[in-house]
Amino acid sequence: MYFKRRPLSLALRLTLLFGVAAAMVFLVFGWIISHSMERHFMAQDTDELKVIARAVQDALDGIHTTEKLAPLEQRFDDILVGHHNASLCVVDQNGRMLYASPVPDLATVAKAASEETETDLGYSWHHDGVRYTVLTRMMEEIGPVAGRPYAVVIAVPFTEHQRFLAVFYRNLWLMVGGSILVMAVMGWIVVRQGHAPLRDIVSRIHRISANELNNRLPRDEVPAELGELVDSFNAMLRRLDESFHQLCDFNADIAHELRTPITNLMTQTQVALSQSRDIDAYREILYSNMEEYERMAQMVGDMLFLAQIDNRAPFKNIGELDLATEVQALFDFYEGWAEERGVALAREGHARIAGDRSMLRRALSNLLSNAIRYTPAGGAVRVTIRARDDGGAALAIENPGTPIPPEHLPRLFDRFYRVDPSRQRGGDGAGLGLAIVKSIITAHGGTVEVTSTTESTRFQIILPERPPHP
Repeated sequence: MYFKRRPLSLALRLTLLFGVAAAMVFLVFGWIISHSMERHFMAQDTDELKVIARAVQDALDGIHTTEKLAPLEQRFDDILVGHHNASLCVVDQNGRMLYASPVPDLATVAKAASEETETDLGYSWHHDGVRYTVLTRMMEEIGPVAGRPYAVVIAVPFTEHQRFLAVFYRNLWLMVGGSILVMAVMGWIVVRQGHAPLRDIVSRIHRISANELNNRLPRDEVPAELGELVDSFNAMLRRLDESFHQLCDFNADIAHELRTPITNLMTQTQVALSQSRDIDAYREILYSNMEEYERMAQMVGDMLFLAQIDNRAPFKNIGELDLATEVQALFDFYEGWAEERGVALAREGHARIAGDRSMLRRALSNLLSNAIRYTPAGGAVRVTIRARDDGGAALAIENPGTPIPPEHLPRLFDRFYRVDPSRQRGGDGAGLGLAIVKSIITAHGGTVEVTSTTESTRFQIILPERPPHP
């Protein structure tokens, strides 16, 4: 069974990162300090070895033959006195050992010495588990002998320094470890304190109920880093508030729209039952009731259709459409009604897109029927179709007539919204036609907008080349 791992909390994540950063800094500083201490002792030993080297050089001055070296052994012994167990080895140009301290065995170092290895810097050398600081010098004999007569190797044990460094390293790394631990704890405290504004926001959000969607989080009371979060949350609250009010209005509109036909049905039924009537009177009452039933059935059907579109039900009949052909089919359907009202129908332009034929035909039918209904006799409804450069299409339905006041335009596509309230029961539908248009066009990835002037009212639809995937 697969268990999804829960992400680490922000406090723990930041504390770990802070601890890792502190550990890296302290470890680097510790390494630099320890390395500097070791180099310091190496330099100190090298300086001491140079002093011995100069004394050995002075002792060798004035020696012209190897036979005269024998008395210098005592001199070399005296030079080494007081120099922390320093050792000396002198080898001539033939590889003969002229002087060597008892320990360590520097003969191999002296025989391997050359001018190339001679430097003013000491180096580390290990022998029998002991570390030494070694300095090698090539010293020429004063006299007729040429070349490199003597290889002088001087060494001093690093043992005392190692004991000091062992204690120093132990204390140093204890301090480093303790500092890392302290910094991690301090980091956790700092992160907790730094998250206080975030916890305050969470507390405020918890207190917001469905009846307080008009509340907003204070933008000026949070740090700048949380400003965008507060803005986004306030924007979400605003959308929820608007949707909540739209839902409340929608419920009220549904109740109002259903109450009227039901009241009519009840009234007519009560009147019919109040006294005996002939068969024709009952038939007339039943016809009247049938109209109310059809009105309610149409409204319920429209609401179910909107619910399906809002739930992003997948399109069933996506195919290539010629908008000019679809508009012409609607012209043929409404031709009789338009002639009866004295309204002319005109179309121009072509464009092809992919879409659901039945849905788009319903949206265009709603707009076209509205345009014919509100066009005065003698006027014309014009449909203009234009192919767009992005592969989509633009379609405009324009008709003359009484202009729609500007304050109604933003809400014209709301459900059950009517520009003229007196027209509610005038047989012009339940006020869902334009809402259906917008839902269909939006489901196809397009947009619809309306403009109205004293010359005409114009609905323009922009459709993409293909509807988006559900």
